[in-house]
Amino acid sequence: MRIYIALIALPLLASCAEISNPFRREQAPPPAAATALGAIAKTPEAYDLTSEAERERALAAPVNAGAERLGAVVAVLGNAGEPGFWMRSSLVKEPRKGRVETADGASVAVDLLPGAGSAQLSLAAYRALGLSLTALPQVTVYAD
Repeated sequence: MRIYIALIALPLLASCAEISNPFRREQAPPPAAATALGAIAKTPEAYDLTSEAERERALAAPVNAGAERLGAVVAVLGNAGEPGFWMRSSLVKEPRKGRVETADGASVAVDLLPGAGSAQLSLAAYRALGLSLTALPQVTVYAD
């Protein structure tokens, strides 16, 4: 008798998988943009869209002897999806050209952009200065 109950119950249990459960939440698929970007960019180099020529120009920009020292700030990595050499900080009130210099003397030309909160340095500038992407470097900011 038990064998007959098991033989009858087995197909019934298997058919339960096809019945929707009103108490189970459906998981939303990940956003298409996040999926596409995750499939494309796996390394910092893949996110950095600056060319070798742009990197060389930013590193070779002459140091302006009359540059105004705006101050020293601790920089964080800015939006990796925003290309170019830039620094966003509260040290400037309007966009202007300038450069940032690390404690070991490495410097790169950047666009200085107004911002609030933490000073943010672009991915391209971080890479050009040879900084670890997890570093919080203190940089001196100069305006041309």
